[in-house]
Amino acid sequence: MKLTGAQIVINVLQEQGVDTVFGYPGGAVLTIYDELYKASDKIKHYITCHEQGAAHAADGFARATGKTGVVFATSGPGATNLVTGLATAYLDSTPIVAITGNVACSLIGRDSFQEVDTCGVTMPITKHNYIVKDVKKLAGVIREAFAIAQSGRPGPVLIDIPKDVQIDICEYEPAGKVEKDKPKAPSQKTLERAVELINKAKKPFIYFGGGVVISDASKELIAFAEKIGSPMGSSMMGLSAVPSDHPLFLGMTGMHGRFAASKALSKSDLLIAVGTRFSDRATGNIKEFSKNRKVLHIDIDPAEIGKNIPAYHALVGDVKLALAALLEADLNESPEEWHQEVEEIKARPDSRLGMDASRLNPEMILEAVRKRTADDTPVATDVGQHQMWTAQYYRFSNPRTFITSGGLGTMGFGMGSAMGAAIGTGKKTVLITSDGSFHMNMNEMVTAVTNKLPLVVILLDNDTLGMVRQWQTMFYESRYSQTSLHRKTDYVKLAEAFGAKGLRLEDKADLDKVLDEAFATDGPVLVHALIDTDEMVLPMIPPGGSIKDIVIKN
Repeated sequence: MKLTGAQIVINVLQEQGVDTVFGYPGGAVLTIYDELYKASDKIKHYITCHEQGAAHAADGFARATGKTGVVFATSGPGATNLVTGLATAYLDSTPIVAITGNVACSLIGRDSFQEVDTCGVTMPITKHNYIVKDVKKLAGVIREAFAIAQSGRPGPVLIDIPKDVQIDICEYEPAGKVEKDKPKAPSQKTLERAVELINKAKKPFIYFGGGVVISDASKELIAFAEKIGSPMGSSMMGLSAVPSDHPLFLGMTGMHGRFAASKALSKSDLLIAVGTRFSDRATGNIKEFSKNRKVLHIDIDPAEIGKNIPAYHALVGDVKLALAALLEADLNESPEEWHQEVEEIKARPDSRLGMDASRLNPEMILEAVRKRTADDTPVATDVGQHQMWTAQYYRFSNPRTFITSGGLGTMGFGMGSAMGAAIGTGKKTVLITSDGSFHMNMNEMVTAVTNKLPLVVILLDNDTLGMVRQWQTMFYESRYSQTSLHRKTDYVKLAEAFGAKGLRLEDKADLDKVLDEAFATDGPVLVHALIDTDEMVLPMIPPGGSIKDIVIKN
């Protein structure tokens, strides 16, 4: 049958099982949006207030569901407004297909109205991108884009479609849903050597990252850790892969990690790194991090092996398949002496977190929030101190329930991603944010209200850019350059102006009452919680430092 390019776009999306799209219309995509209108009973479109919010929503949708997020944008500023969202997805390995319009092929390169080289702009922050100038190639490109986004290490793919290609006609042949490339297991030879390393280790430590979540390898990871009796620590992106209360899990490691996790890692003789890229915030001083231990690195992306930390040995392949293969091997359990040493580390006073309980603080707020959430509740964050407090104090139980920007560290990520998670799962969703981050994309509260999303926003207000201020306190002799906000925003009135419920929390005596009301509310609700300006995220290993330099208390 003969179809226009715009019709092909909508038909192929349905082929791929897409029933949810985020976006913002404009002149260069009107033809696609017209066809979307005709298919509104099959594909639900969520219009956001800004294309960045749409990109973050597609990202949150993908992280919470494991599906591929889809976002539409028009040419020029519509496309460039996607950039931060695409970069966020790229660095955190989230599968997204972005479809943008462009001016007609004859006008490309002439500085036409709302023309920009979208592919050139987005090339460094996508797995792949296309500009389709021949309608006959369009269906194949879209199918290929979904395969690329989902295969191997996932990531965003962009398809730029000029206006004339959207109205051109060609023969269309329906096809089934494309399958991602079949995951590959590591070779038998590398597996045998890995088994040998593990069995020789006296103090193994498992350090896992977001790759475990992405590959749905949580069960395999836990079984592997239990089989060899190894303590575990995670990167921030690895949180939720293992229940926070698992006896072998010591918590997050790195700059703001738990003391016990970082200390046990420093004592290990074999570091088994699973689905992680060893970012600078995770490692600190590379020489100290790598000292006196061998590294067995398991990852799907060969480019990550040895990139930041030298690997003694590597298993390149799908994490789930690699762990499953290791579970089939004859593995020794780590010595009892190592178990005892880890227990002694856990018992040290430095291993306990705690804030001043005499005043309302993030610890008690997050613990009170957790009491009111189910194990499968998606929890999104923006970026800053509140993000780290969530990583430290919120007790995760299920994979894909922690949605945060790790690699890019995107302030303003929270509202969009929380909406996407709520839409994708249909579950009440929590956003932990702050006054600095919330102001960046607070307009998306309108989107949440319009769609009656079950969203609870916990806004921790310390009247400052908290993480930057913390660094200024510790490393810049308390010179608070441009971090004290002194904004007069009435968040309760703001929420109400958007059509949401607004609640104020400033006394710990009111904590239960306010949160009970918030979680009993249908639709979006914002809790404005006032916390102390000088509250810090501790422990902290200074940049370029090691466990020797850890700061435990103010």
